[in-house]
Amino acid sequence: MTPEKNSDLPDRKTMRRKGFDYNSCGVYFLSICTKNRKNILSDIVGTGVPDGPLPEVKLTPYGIIADKYLRQMSEFYDQLSVDLYVIMPNHIHILLRVDNGPSGTPVPTTAQNTVVARFVSTFKRFCNKEYGTNVWQARSFDHIVRNNDDYIYCKNYILNNPRRWRLDELYAEN
Repeated sequence: MTPEKNSDLPDRKTMRRKGFDYNSCGVYFLSICTKNRKNILSDIVGTGVPDGPLPEVKLTPYGIIADKYLRQMSEFYDQLSVDLYVIMPNHIHILLRVDNGPSGTPVPTTAQNTVVARFVSTFKRFCNKEYGTNVWQARSFDHIVRNNDDYIYCKNYILNNPRRWRLDELYAEN
């Protein structure tokens, strides 16, 4: 017997790659947005003219807390490391490396129970506890980095995101 679907909930399709083991070694490009895309994490200072110096990312108190937990996450997960990240006004981009699978019994790879999903969930939970409220959008975006060219593309995207802030699809003035 299958459970009845609650018609009050939105119909959401998974963004996950079918059949892919999200516990496997590799690099993942993550985007985590603030609720309602509120600009609470940082301010982008400077114009960011093409080929000019990068604008400065000035962290707000919320951004400072997010930065603290991004720096600490590898202490909670031996197999994870954050290669690179940028804290934008209303979102964070992260290159997350999974060096080896979880030790012990294999973990089921349902979307909610992968090492990548647990990383995002733990990060949000730690931040929210210190914030005293939930500031994050419920869902996050992840992309499996498939090869070195893809890695370089994602790395450059993160490094140049402050320069392109006003052109960014997540840009919002609020």
